[in-house]
Amino acid sequence: MFVILAFPFFILHTNSHFEHSQSFCPFKMLTGLPCPGCGITKSLVAIYQGEFLKSLQFHIFGILVMALCWIGIGTLTTEIITKKEYFNHILYSKKIAYTLAVILIIYHIVRLSFFIYQNSFSQILQESIWR
Repeated sequence: MFVILAFPFFILHTNSHFEHSQSFCPFKMLTGLPCPGCGITKSLVAIYQGEFLKSLQFHIFGILVMALCWIGIGTLTTEIITKKEYFNHILYSKKIAYTLAVILIIYHIVRLSFFIYQNSFSQILQESIWR
């Protein structure tokens, strides 16, 4: 969880043009199309900059990922200190996992549809390593 929060912070301080830089995503590098997680790192960087609307434009779940990481860190710290388990019924709930998966799939299909509609085939290839 610390890595998830620290990596965007590192990018923010080493790359001022992160918005236009090549994606680190292997799927996008091969196909030119975004994967379901593409944009989360840029979304977290935008949160660190205090630009929440831009964060939502990069990936709608960026704010949720940030919140869940901080909640996870707090919960794990509390569990270590108190030697009690909290929220295991939520963390291991198949119903919640399936619900989040369906929401992510629907979001990705909509996002992919807009991406393909807004970009030509040559623009999509420019996003890949095959340019």
